Amino acid sequence: MADVVLGSQWGDEGKGKLVDVLCDNIDVCARCQGGNNAGHTIVVGDIKYDFHMLPSGLVNPKCQNLVGSGVVVHLPSFFEELENLEKKGLDCRDRLFLSSRAHLVFDFHQRVDKLREAELSGNNKAIGTTGKGIGPTYSTKASRSGIRVHHLVSDEPDSWKEFETRLRRLVDTRFKRYGEFDCDIETELARYKELREKIKPFVVDSVEFMHDAIKANKKILIEGANALMLDIDFGTYPYVTSSNTGIGGVLTGLGLPPKAINNIYGVVKAYTTRVGEGPFPTEQLNEDGEKLQTIGAEYGVTTGRKRRCGWLDLVVLKYSCLINGYTSLNITKLDVLDSFKEIKIGVSYSYNGKKLTSFPEDLYKLGKVDVEYVTLPGWETDITKIKTYEELPENAQKYLKFIEDFVETPIQWVGTGPARDSMLEKAI
Repeated sequence: MADVVLGSQWGDEGKGKLVDVLCDNIDVCARCQGGNNAGHTIVVGDIKYDFHMLPSGLVNPKCQNLVGSGVVVHLPSFFEELENLEKKGLDCRDRLFLSSRAHLVFDFHQRVDKLREAELSGNNKAIGTTGKGIGPTYSTKASRSGIRVHHLVSDEPDSWKEFETRLRRLVDTRFKRYGEFDCDIETELARYKELREKIKPFVVDSVEFMHDAIKANKKILIEGANALMLDIDFGTYPYVTSSNTGIGGVLTGLGLPPKAINNIYGVVKAYTTRVGEGPFPTEQLNEDGEKLQTIGAEYGVTTGRKRRCGWLDLVVLKYSCLINGYTSLNITKLDVLDSFKEIKIGVSYSYNGKKLTSFPEDLYKLGKVDVEYVTLPGWETDITKIKTYEELPENAQKYLKFIEDFVETPIQWVGTGPARDSMLEKAI
């Protein structure tokens, strides 16, 4: 059976930290979707590890790690991230595996990503992507013209010639769409001829890999990237990523049946942030938002972009709970609220004076909603040294209880600081 960690808001909730805590007792950690557009930070002692594409389970020396078939992979970035982790003392080579069915991100995908954003920005409709080529790669995957890992590493006769033909054809179609942008196809082919041999030891049939682990009763943890509100189907479309970031993406990205899933953990920041464009009902473009941004050090791990900040939005969280069916929640960065005298929580939306009964799919409407807030007293106490849930200030416990009752999902962990031991577990 597999447990799953998923982001419940717009990403950057601190999923990597929960994965790190849980990884002490697991055998396999798997990524199911996204690419190196994700960013998880784990602090172990004095060492900070930044993960983008690779599973955070690599911090556990006994854990095997899989990049699944639903992930899109830029091989130069794969090796760059791997080498950075190794420089910090992690021994990863024999514990890291890559699905043969994963699609490859090429440099031209990244170039197209930026060209597309520039095109949209002229109409004030830019998505705010990371520019990592994720969307264009999923686009070629959906159009059935993409290139997968097995196309690159195949030892069948003429397989390299077939790979070369596929890549040239793919680049040519993008030239027809965007014009003759900078792309040295000969250099790219030469690089991938080297990467072909370099990546081979990592490549596995991921379906076989995962089901063998299940049959062997191994403890499996699946690490979602991005978050539900960036889901291609259920997020604030089109200001979303290009994969299914919810529980559906876990099944399709790893080839698992629903019965293989045990616990589903939703990670929730104690307030709300998002990076990029799109409506954000509880955003605070004032001193409160600036205070959240400053205290929370809200900058993207992957992009370095400043995050937009606002109060916790329980309309979003309840919608997220409905879709992903979380068995419990991890509230992170509660300590960021320590100095607030009062704390607001968004509990409902109204549009044209009428209360909405669900999260709206129409972004025009979402951008115009009025948010109803409940105001709770702050605790105005430093909680970073607290070691048990019971020691939390009364007002902090009331804040957490309000969240639990509203979304009808128990809180199991509370984050009170950046270190890996700054996580309080609550009996549920």
